[in-house]
Amino acid sequence: METVKIVLQLIVGLGILNVWLLRFNKKTSYRGAEASNMKAEFKAYGLPEALVYLVGFIKITLALMLLAGIWFKSLVNPAAIGMAAMMLGAIVMHLKIKDNFKQIIPALSLLIICLAIIWL
Repeated sequence: METVKIVLQLIVGLGILNVWLLRFNKKTSYRGAEASNMKAEFKAYGLPEALVYLVGFIKITLALMLLAGIWFKSLVNPAAIGMAAMMLGAIVMHLKIKDNFKQIIPALSLLIICLAIIWL
């Protein structure tokens, strides 16, 4: 079971780092309101630009904690709980602007994976 938990931590941690560091300024079919980048997506949600950086900092920190948790087990549950809360917030934002289900899938998937990490 420990191997499964580590794989799930890698999926969430690397997935978040990919979105926030490599794909921050790129359009994807999963962005809210078909925004062309992260700033435009937050604008579509009606959120201030400063919140992009705060949310990014929190998500990157939690992702790094999940990855470091492979070696430092005490980081895993706090990071998974925090990331689950962030994913719940992302789902709420997608629902707020009536995005389609495809756009909600990444946040929903990561929420479920974080809950699995906590449960394991």
